Amino acid sequence: TPLSDQSIFVRAAVQGVVREAIIAAALTAVMILVFLGSWRSTLIIAISIPLSILTSIIILGLIGETINTMTLGGLALAVGILVDDATVTIENIERFLEQGYALREAILEGASQISVPALVSTLCICIVFLPMFFLGGVARFLFVPLAEAVVFAMLASYLLSRTLVPTLAMYLLRTQEHGKAAAKGIFARFQQGFERVFERVRERYHALLQGLVFRRRIFIPSFLGLCLAAFILVPFLGEDFFPQTDSGQFILHVRSPSGMRIEETARLFDLVEGEIRNEIPSAQIDNILDNIGLPYSALNTQHLTNGTLGAGDGDILVTLRPDHGPTANYVRALRRNLPRMFPAATFYTLPADITTQILNFGLPAPIDVQIEGNDAIASKAQADKFLSELRDVPGLTDLRIQQPFDYPTLQVDVDRTKAVQGGYTEQDVSTSVLNTLSGSFQVTPMFFLNWKNMVNYNVVAQTPQYKMDTMQDLQNIPIDRATRRSMCMPTCRTATWAA
Repeated sequence: TPLSDQSIFVRAAVQGVVREAIIAAALTAVMILVFLGSWRSTLIIAISIPLSILTSIIILGLIGETINTMTLGGLALAVGILVDDATVTIENIERFLEQGYALREAILEGASQISVPALVSTLCICIVFLPMFFLGGVARFLFVPLAEAVVFAMLASYLLSRTLVPTLAMYLLRTQEHGKAAAKGIFARFQQGFERVFERVRERYHALLQGLVFRRRIFIPSFLGLCLAAFILVPFLGEDFFPQTDSGQFILHVRSPSGMRIEETARLFDLVEGEIRNEIPSAQIDNILDNIGLPYSALNTQHLTNGTLGAGDGDILVTLRPDHGPTANYVRALRRNLPRMFPAATFYTLPADITTQILNFGLPAPIDVQIEGNDAIASKAQADKFLSELRDVPGLTDLRIQQPFDYPTLQVDVDRTKAVQGGYTEQDVSTSVLNTLSGSFQVTPMFFLNWKNMVNYNVVAQTPQYKMDTMQDLQNIPIDRATRRSMCMPTCRTATWAA
């Protein structure tokens, strides 16, 4: 049973492009049928839309881009304007046909007459996306592929309107189908009725424009004043680097007091999960998944993006049903209530959708302030000062210092006098402890070269974790002297261990 599915965002993006393409093709078909009354012209324009998208995808693949939410968003954005070049070309060819030109001459004259204006119009649309190429950082990685998808699709649309559209018009259009004399049937009568209604609307629109021009001293200041009045809404508008989406999922990260054992952390998670079920109606909850503690493998630890530090950390993934209420409202209520009920724990929400996770670049927060210095205590004091000032900034939530400074530590104090009497040095003790607890790779890295695939593999010797569970196990670590490779169990007991 799948517990969490991130592919819904990718599928939604693909479905969005397909839906936009179908809507654009349908609306264009209706427009061509109503205004021109030719299903052949509609077919020509419908063919140019998918070809423009495919051309953009091919170019994106050649320059190393991939199909992702940003490139798909760019294609969805371009679909609505891909029909412009082909529509204008077909309409101009139709105009020459109605004037009595032969089919070949109408295609040549109609296509050549609008070649420069259509190119200027296409380039103007492409120029809108040009500033995105001057962005830097995260914004560049996000919006440059989107801009490339739109620009390539628009250029392909113009190229097809100069080549494919006239060619298809030559083979599909017929001279006798155009003009009012050829109008027959129910659809022809419907088209003629639509043209009469449209003509009346155009005449009234012309009269309105003429009246506004005669009263331009009143209209122009009033119109400009209305446009400037729209800026009054600016202080009431929020600001987002990327639009938020209600994915029906959220991740609540819970950090228990430093040093808490994992079984105690699991008990705390049960209590927190109970409060989540009290806040969110059971009919809207699909499942709740708890992931507590550190992963066993260091490779898995490297891919963590939630800020987990030890056995006291964990995530609670809450997945809601499709007919759920606003997810942000539930998160806001939990952010307000949980710290009051569990004051010793720290709570913060993490992005559950892959889009926001990518925007965070693997960090557990979208805004990350790092303080570096040689003095950890002074850096901690400076971080506390910044934290208190950031609490006064409206809109900031889940403020915290990620690095704990009260984590339990074990200080090993070696009695050097007794160690020397046994023939051991401080280095012998530290090397033996590192080899046992962290593995030989920390002190003496070793590699094995596989001659079959020419790959180097790390060779590490380390005591299994289940054999180092108690303080007695730690005190019984054998010490190896560098000059005489011998193991001495009793000598380790001469050292003083203090926690």
